[in-house]
Amino acid sequence: MNKDQLKGKAKDIGGKIQQEVGKVTGSSEQQAKGLSKQAEGKAEKALGDAKEVAKDIVKDRGNR
Repeated sequence: MNKDQLKGKAKDIGGKIQQEVGKVTGSSEQQAKGLSKQAEGKAEKALGDAKEVAKDIVKDRGNR
């Protein structure tokens, strides 16, 4: 797991918490910010996933 994957997962979880707090407090602004943070986190994790795939491909080609 690389740092982009970890940071992305952390943002996603933080966004979920923020969204739930917004629901409990009735703050649609906090809910929206939480959803936005989740989207950022998912995108960052996807970038990290892509980097891992690329690294694996390069490693496999080096073993041929």
